[in-house]
Amino acid sequence: MKAWIWPIVATLCFASCSKDEMADTPRFEPMEESNLFPNGTSARIAPDGTLAREDWDENPSISTGVDPATGNAAEHSPLPYTKARIERGRLLFNIHCAVCHGEDGYAKGIIVRRGFPSPPSYHTERLRNAPDGHLFDVITNGYGRMYPFRGTIKATDRWAVVSYIRALQRGQHATLDDIADPEMRKKLEQERSGS
Repeated sequence: MKAWIWPIVATLCFASCSKDEMADTPRFEPMEESNLFPNGTSARIAPDGTLAREDWDENPSISTGVDPATGNAAEHSPLPYTKARIERGRLLFNIHCAVCHGEDGYAKGIIVRRGFPSPPSYHTERLRNAPDGHLFDVITNGYGRMYPFRGTIKATDRWAVVSYIRALQRGQHATLDDIADPEMRKKLEQERSGS
């Protein structure tokens, strides 16, 4: 390189080392103390009952999983179990949940087989007897190591996942008394008795 270039290169290098004013501009950390707002923080607090626009519904049980009459987790889904809803739940379960919970709900998903701690099986008595609103709440807010899916899966689809979990549980713990069709029940009873 020519000797006259070196002073220019050195000047440019030292000029770039000057104080970066953008990095040093005043800024606030979230909820940092400040006199900016009347609440004494650098950010406004969302009003009570605020929901993301896509989670709002006329029926608060759909958005929250809480029975408004009791204030507890809804015993049953506010949306009916339909074949289409269960199929939608199966699709979402296999995308988001099966990696940990396994496709059958016994908590033997692929990452559990690779050493990640196992979640509880959906087939334990505790989870079979848990209210639907509890399952919805866990899907919504996460639990333990489980990631919350509030921002990933909309509320009606979280209820679809709950309906699929119930179908998984029912499929593993069904009895002949659960079969409504008398012809099918009679056929299964005959197969069971060997006649």
